[in-house]
Amino acid sequence: MATRSETARASDARLAVVEASLAREIRVSKALREVGTALGTTLDLDQLLELILDKITEALEADRATLYLLDEANDELVSRIAHGRDVRSIRLKIGHGIAGTVARTGKALHVGDAYKDPRFSPEWDMLSGYRTRSILAAPMKNHLGKTIGVVQVLNKKAGDFTDDDVEILAALATQAAVSIDNSRLFMSVTQKNIQLLDTKQQLEHRVRDLKLLFDLERAMARGQSLEELSMAVLGEAMRACEARMGAVALRDAEARTGTLYFIDERAKKMKRVPYPDDAGLIGWAIRNNEVLVTSDAENDSRRDPAFDERLGAVAVKTAIAVPLEGEEEAPMGAIAIYNKRAGRPFTEEDRELFELVTANASTAIRLQLSREAREREERLTTIGRLLSGVIHDLKTPLTVISGYVQLMQNSDDSEQRHRYAELVLRQFDLIGAMQREVLEFARGEKSVLVRKVYLQKFFDDVRDQLEAELGRRGVELVVDVQERGTARFDEGKMLRVVHNLARNAVEAMGQKGGKFVIKVTRDKEDNALVVSFSDTGPGIPREIEHRLFQSFVTSGKKGGTGLGLAIVKKIAEEHGGTIHVQSSGRGATFKLRLPQP
Repeated sequence: MATRSETARASDARLAVVEASLAREIRVSKALREVGTALGTTLDLDQLLELILDKITEALEADRATLYLLDEANDELVSRIAHGRDVRSIRLKIGHGIAGTVARTGKALHVGDAYKDPRFSPEWDMLSGYRTRSILAAPMKNHLGKTIGVVQVLNKKAGDFTDDDVEILAALATQAAVSIDNSRLFMSVTQKNIQLLDTKQQLEHRVRDLKLLFDLERAMARGQSLEELSMAVLGEAMRACEARMGAVALRDAEARTGTLYFIDERAKKMKRVPYPDDAGLIGWAIRNNEVLVTSDAENDSRRDPAFDERLGAVAVKTAIAVPLEGEEEAPMGAIAIYNKRAGRPFTEEDRELFELVTANASTAIRLQLSREAREREERLTTIGRLLSGVIHDLKTPLTVISGYVQLMQNSDDSEQRHRYAELVLRQFDLIGAMQREVLEFARGEKSVLVRKVYLQKFFDDVRDQLEAELGRRGVELVVDVQERGTARFDEGKMLRVVHNLARNAVEAMGQKGGKFVIKVTRDKEDNALVVSFSDTGPGIPREIEHRLFQSFVTSGKKGGTGLGLAIVKKIAEEHGGTIHVQSSGRGATFKLRLPQP
């Protein structure tokens, strides 16, 4: 029978074991709790793994700990973090070394004497000067049970690692695996969110650019002159970049001068001034053919204060000036915006937007300049062609004036002389009207030059122009001028109508040829001139008959643009007239009506 002292000693021993076990559990519980708390406060992988290794080292009373992550692409383990002294990053092939064996088998390993275990690789000890005695390694497995890494602890400070240590390491390795999975998931979601945000911003920029281009095209489409076009461009550029002022400078290389259009949001009215000297910031952009951006224009050596004063502009503080691309290498001008609202500098985004506006404006301005030049040439050509007709028309009133003056000279009757004078003045009024019509057309104030035309002569010229060409195509031309007097219309545009309708008729009749008849009559009711154009072709296809005079409508002719009849209709409307068509299987007849005074 045990004595009381033996019983007490046994109880003390059991109590010591229980207290040691309790201390270990408290230590492990604390480690797990601190790791769990860290999981709720940070998802930074390096911080988490550093914390986990600290707790593993503390809980297992080890000298150091290393965590390896699996690199599946290379079939290797890579040391992510080493606790203790700094060592190099370690790479192990799966199946090599203690950690590599654990990664391959998925089972924990406890090695009491590392140098007696053939699986141990001592080269890292040799490189670092460290002496490994005992090793405890456990796999890290994710929620799917797949090994994603290995935790390895070295050299228990007091004695050797125990089975309890194996269980503790397994629990903490599980926590490490959870941490890695959560961090990877978080980083994946974060990266996708960043990508989505970046994509969203790019889409917003594209939508913004497209909206700007749409608004710019719509505004420029309303501009019928360089001034209106410049105002539209500057309005959109100032709105998009939040600028207070803007200017468009256009050069005339031949005249060595130019024009500058300037707008200030306060005045809301465009100012047009001569611009011969390429002055100011906008002039620098023209001379150097470079984009200019300044956030301190007041101290910028490229600025010309006298130029700003000449415009009546407020102090220029910030500016962007972009050259306008010309037909050749030299710019045809430049566009500039000044003074961003709220005193802020222009940003790189403002520069990109403004360059986008300028690129599109360059094309629109070149087209406008070309259009105006072409219109001037057309007007001058038309005036030159018709000048002989105008001079011929002047002969009649001048002859009448000469006759009445002679009669006045030979008449002693004052009343008769007064009547002759009135008739002479009436002829001068007629000459003045003819003069005004030509000048209005030359200035572009009229789209048509309406004048008196002798119908017989005009259609004789038409016959001379068309007869040979139609004859070669097997088409007989008949010109029936039943109205041989005069009418008022634009000869050049009427010729265009005749040629368009003749060409359409010849193409409709095709290889077989046929007959094309031009008939000129006068409507007795309203005195309108009626010119009909008939052919013996197959008629108008039913599917396009209702939209025949719309632009780009064609019946499949090779090389056809669908613009011929649309132009005919436009010319008729410019004269205040109409054009209609009647069609059957035996041909088509276009009837043009031009009202006469």
